[in-house]
Amino acid sequence: MFWYMARENTFKRTFFVISAIFIYNILYGQGAYIPPEKPKLVVGIIVEQLRYDQIERFRDRFGENGIRKLLNEGSFFQNASFQYLLIQSAPGHATLATGSEPSTHGITSDRWYLPLRDEMIYCTADVSVTPVGGSIESGLHSPVNLQASTFTDELKISTGGRAKVYAVGIKEHASILSAGHAADAAFWYDTINGNWMTSSYYMGSLPAWVNDFNATRQAETWLNGTWTLSRPRNDYHDCTPDSSKYEKGFAGQNYFPYDLRKLSARGRTRDASNRDYAFLLETPYANSFTTAFAKKIIASENLGTDDVTDFLAVCYTSTDYIGHRFGPSSFESADALMRLDREVEDLLNYLNENIGKRNILVYFTSAHGVSEVPGVLAEMRVPSGYFRQDQAVSLLRSYLKAIYGDGDWVKGYSEKQVFLNRTLIEDARISLEEIQTKVARFLIQFSGVSGAYPYYAFETGAFSNGNTGKIVKNFNPLRSGDVIITLSPGWVERNGDYVTNHNSPYDCDAHVPLIWYGWSVSRAAVTRKVNMADVAATLSSLCKVRYPNACTGEPLFELFR
Repeated sequence: MFWYMARENTFKRTFFVISAIFIYNILYGQGAYIPPEKPKLVVGIIVEQLRYDQIERFRDRFGENGIRKLLNEGSFFQNASFQYLLIQSAPGHATLATGSEPSTHGITSDRWYLPLRDEMIYCTADVSVTPVGGSIESGLHSPVNLQASTFTDELKISTGGRAKVYAVGIKEHASILSAGHAADAAFWYDTINGNWMTSSYYMGSLPAWVNDFNATRQAETWLNGTWTLSRPRNDYHDCTPDSSKYEKGFAGQNYFPYDLRKLSARGRTRDASNRDYAFLLETPYANSFTTAFAKKIIASENLGTDDVTDFLAVCYTSTDYIGHRFGPSSFESADALMRLDREVEDLLNYLNENIGKRNILVYFTSAHGVSEVPGVLAEMRVPSGYFRQDQAVSLLRSYLKAIYGDGDWVKGYSEKQVFLNRTLIEDARISLEEIQTKVARFLIQFSGVSGAYPYYAFETGAFSNGNTGKIVKNFNPLRSGDVIITLSPGWVERNGDYVTNHNSPYDCDAHVPLIWYGWSVSRAAVTRKVNMADVAATLSSLCKVRYPNACTGEPLFELFR
């Protein structure tokens, strides 16, 4: 009897302990998880030329552990957009980093005209620095033209410099503007020698681990291969034909497969020993190269291994080059996006396995979208066309000479902006407002131009709504053109090898995906309209650091529930 009672008591104690453990796990485990006070590592995944609708279109064709994992486990802001006029790459990265509009952070476009030097300036060009680990042609860059602080700058300041801040991207401006001023390093691709490099703004020489990585010559390996479709052809059923007449293609070829070894031979001589490393940008393998280097940064610099929040920006660029050349509805763009999904999966797996989902905060977004190829729209009877800016500027020069006499009245045209020769105008004692008005009235007559606005109209910043309000957010008196034009929906500028472009205020360019994942983020779908300037404010609030000094964005309150 005693033995029976003892066994029963043991059974009860065991049952009680198991029940207690079970209840504890429910209350304090998955059911009531309390995240760390701050994430150990913030990772910004920023894609070039990715529209919101492309995420929805390919959702069922993505793998389980890439972009679909972000959608299924994260907070998806479905109505996020840039809210200024010139939706380009550099302004997009700068807005994400600073939480302010181009009018304030100063990166009004990818390039602008500087009257004092009489030249077009690239947004990150800096002749005061020297290349580190790469060529002069690729190395003279820094954040010198970015006029506001970034989230990463404030993170550095708040931690006394202990936070580690890195960025990697094939394009130098994507990496540099995402990293900010105080970063440990921004790395970009040298199109001359196929290596990762930086400039003396960040360091005097490359770390040993970067040299070791460059020694593997991965760019050359990728360029010795072939770009084939990554999925069965029926997975591209909603694309334009593989050999669409609206695609530019490579050296006359616009269909799969692509022999990269031959296509990347410099001068198309088919001599693969004379490699054109810039060609990697035109393939999805530039994204693969970026992922591999991003993982190397995390491992080599020990990101996310202590209690101080670190930051890494991973900027994927291939979709931009491919979309420009083939259009967003092409086989090539679809394949690049589905391959990008694999890169996101690779990066997420690495982060989750080595740092842990509860220690990382990931935001996935795009610097801009893209317009559909006008020919594709025309086949569907949608109004569209190409604006021939070279012809328009040529006729404008003739018009101004007829009115004001011989002279180089127009200095140039870039990114839908006309830059006038203000020195000549001043010497001729012509009213600047008068000639700006005449230029605007002349340009509005061209097919595809929906609006032309003179510089002086925006000096007061009196507009708040519509396209004029978006121009004010893009307008900077030291960097903006004398006349800014807008095109009708469906119209794009004709530009060399590009069959389409972005750079408009319309949703096709401005509306981008925004997904948050990891750390304290719960699953949610948010449909309210948000400004992409809100990203930096949200990061600052989540990481408990001061907002960037020109920030106008607001925290996304759904992430704080």
